[in-house]
Amino acid sequence: MADVPLVVISEFAQSERRITPSWSISQLKGKLETVTGVPPSCQRLSLKPTAGAEAIAIEAPNEDDTHLSNFPLAPYAELHVIDTRPAASRINLNDTSGVDKYVMPEEEYEKKTDSVLAWKKAQKLGRFDPDAPSHEEAKLQALDREVATRGIAVGRRCRVGGEDTRRGVIQYVGEVKEIPGGLGSWVGVQLDEPVGKNDGSIAGTRYWGEPSELKHGVFVRPERVEVGDFPALDDLEDMEEI
Repeated sequence: MADVPLVVISEFAQSERRITPSWSISQLKGKLETVTGVPPSCQRLSLKPTAGAEAIAIEAPNEDDTHLSNFPLAPYAELHVIDTRPAASRINLNDTSGVDKYVMPEEEYEKKTDSVLAWKKAQKLGRFDPDAPSHEEAKLQALDREVATRGIAVGRRCRVGGEDTRRGVIQYVGEVKEIPGGLGSWVGVQLDEPVGKNDGSIAGTRYWGEPSELKHGVFVRPERVEVGDFPALDDLEDMEEI
């Protein structure tokens, strides 16, 4: 039986993972520990086959012998992982609110003589380079040449970064003003799988498609796009991986 892509959701993480129906519940919990950080013995699993559907508990008296094929797995269904440990025992590696941080005032930083900023001034780099405008124009022209040389155009099939797991269709070519410091040509790609960064919109501006919770969209520079005969693939990941 083919792997099924599910959206794994825990208290501190969310990601898409391919699940093998022949796995036992115990096997699944062992693999989910590396994704969520929750020990198998502290996991309570539930499955929502469709949006708005009632959650189905993934449990059994003998979890070593009960396979996931006994449950209604559906592509991109939500697999919720609840941590049953007391809140005080859970570790949130994303929370830095309790870490003391010192932020140097900008005025004080600009006066320092041993900073990266001071070095850039001395070397006339970046915005301190009197020839910076001409350098910037050369970069923009180079990006446009990449677009033309690679045959990048809306509607063409491609893959991103040389990865077969990131195949899709070019939906946009041009500037994306919402990307800080990102002047010049960008390529917007609608990936076949939801392994992108957005849904075709960025910072409130939609470049293609309709709003979606699944992230099929990505914006990359032309040099990362390879145009060619790259049809959609049915199975993109190893059967033994999660």
